[in-house]
Amino acid sequence: MADDTSSGAVEEPLDLIRLSLDERIYVKMKNDRELRGRLHAYDQHLNMVLGDVEETITTVEVDDETYEEIYKTSKRNVQMLFVRGDGVILVSPPLRVGI
Repeated sequence: MADDTSSGAVEEPLDLIRLSLDERIYVKMKNDRELRGRLHAYDQHLNMVLGDVEETITTVEVDDETYEEIYKTSKRNVQMLFVRGDGVILVSPPLRVGI
């Protein structure tokens, strides 16, 4: 299969990632981490470089007395982030109208 990087065609899964270069994407990670940022670079292992990242971490704690689960989220902004591909669960490209 010829690699035509200039076309907007999606023929392989990584084509969706290629078409999302310099766009804001959503990345769900292991350990209840979520990232939203601009995709600057990636490779075939889904290692990625994201810019202007908002990271959201969700933790679950159990109350010692009531045994109730308490969900806590913490957010931080990171200017540039290297994401290791083996921690990636899901990558969502930006919503495109008309495709």
